[in-house]
Amino acid sequence: MRSRASLALGIGSMILAAWAVVSALAWPWKAALFPLAIGIPLFCLAAAEVLWVILRPEARIATQDFQLSDHLPQDVTLRRTAAAFGWIVGFFAAIVLLGFLAAIPLFMLAYLRLQGKEGWTLCTVLTAAVWGAFYGLFDRLLHLPFPQGWLLAWLGF
Repeated sequence: MRSRASLALGIGSMILAAWAVVSALAWPWKAALFPLAIGIPLFCLAAAEVLWVILRPEARIATQDFQLSDHLPQDVTLRRTAAAFGWIVGFFAAIVLLGFLAAIPLFMLAYLRLQGKEGWTLCTVLTAAVWGAFYGLFDRLLHLPFPQGWLLAWLGF
């Protein structure tokens, strides 16, 4: 059962990646860069998975699910999973409400300070470095337009 699911997932990933790459080939270079940078490696990795499932039947039998938290109580595992999910949803909400250019440093600073419990100096330096790299690469170098967040657009910024 597991091998059929793995094979189906691999083939589905290959189809999706191939569609993304072929579609992106007709786009301008700046717009096609991200789908090509993700789609080509995804296709290669999915093809390797499909070949692994087809050519190595003995490996399918010996494979077990990878579990990190068997030794932890279920409430701890659920709390950690909920926290990770909350951070992801919070980041998405910040992007929608404030836009990428404001959400990146806000999220980075909040995550390092609240979740990582790092000091203010390290938080500030890393946040500035990540925001500078993001802004420098995507805004200044590639000139990718990021939409304004809903809240900032509503406030007129």
